[in-house]
Amino acid sequence: MASIPLVMTLGNSMLIPVLPILEKKVGISPFQSSMVITSYSVSAVFLIPIAGYLSDRLGRKKVIIPSLILALIGGLIAGFASWKIDDPYTWIIIGRILQGIGASGAMPIILPLVGDLYKNDDEQASTCLGTIETSNTFGKALSPILGSVFAAFLWFLPFFAISVFSLISIAMIFFLVKEPEREDPVKFKVFLKNTMKTLKKEGKWLFTLFTLGFFTMLVLFSVLFYLSDILEKIHDINGIKKGFVLAIPLTVLCIVAYITGRKIKGNLPTMRKIIIVCLIVWAISVVFVGFVSKQLILLLIVTSILGMAMGAIMPVLDAIITENTKKEERGTITSFYSAARFAGVAAGPPLMSLLMKKYLNTGYITAGVLALLLLFVVIKFINVKEIEN
Repeated sequence: MASIPLVMTLGNSMLIPVLPILEKKVGISPFQSSMVITSYSVSAVFLIPIAGYLSDRLGRKKVIIPSLILALIGGLIAGFASWKIDDPYTWIIIGRILQGIGASGAMPIILPLVGDLYKNDDEQASTCLGTIETSNTFGKALSPILGSVFAAFLWFLPFFAISVFSLISIAMIFFLVKEPEREDPVKFKVFLKNTMKTLKKEGKWLFTLFTLGFFTMLVLFSVLFYLSDILEKIHDINGIKKGFVLAIPLTVLCIVAYITGRKIKGNLPTMRKIIIVCLIVWAISVVFVGFVSKQLILLLIVTSILGMAMGAIMPVLDAIITENTKKEERGTITSFYSAARFAGVAAGPPLMSLLMKKYLNTGYITAGVLALLLLFVVIKFINVKEIEN
């Protein structure tokens, strides 16, 4: 199961260090290159809720495997277009949209599948979710290195690599994951009524977590896009070396996500405290990213501290949502959360491409202020007794 977030994360993050090369090879602007990331995520955002509903109705694997096949095909289209077509940009975007459609039916469905497998064991579910989120963050840490290594041979090789990784994941899910037998699904009208009832009753804390998921990915991919750009333009760090430098804060994020996932063990009061502490650290650290951008060591320290906060908050959000929603609605509710995260990924790079020209520090200061505002929202709406009941 952990192979899916790993593959889907590589499918997006692996291209970040390649974007400056893509701009030169294809002759496009930074904003256009950011669309290579955004097109993947936007297509996923709109289809994730549909995939979540279908997984509740048909079964998790029946949605996951066809989705991975689409991701495989999308990688082949983008790769062959880059290799054989003189002006491949449009076909690259088409391939990326197909990959995004595939991602919408693969990665988000893993969360409810974990809930199905460990429905009577919150501690085991938290541990498994922590491992899956670690796989996700490990993909982010590994992706700049892999992307840089592949691009050193052929700049479009990362597109083909995504297809190969998808094929491996398809085989693993097909042969190694045994889904629990499904009960007869409720009728659509009843299902819709129950989902709306859940959103109305639990809406305060659910929408708070959806917002946190969106904001986390927005800031993370904004910072990654910015780092990929300035490491070349300001610090003259290119190729594989840039991949290793980009991986430093992401490795910190990965390690912290793993430790947090192992320690929380379904303890809701502890998870609430982690969110609060992370938002405070986040609000302070993100403000300094732009100010220290010319001092490489300070920049890596600041972004690593920010990565620690993000690494701790991700498995906590996964666990709270997955462990506190009903099985028959779990796929749909977690899909809203996943859609919010993908929306953040989609918005981050193009937003940063616009801000970093004239409003870089203003953007990071705004992110810090928004983190503090979210802190007060969490304190008000993440009520332990209300969620547990």
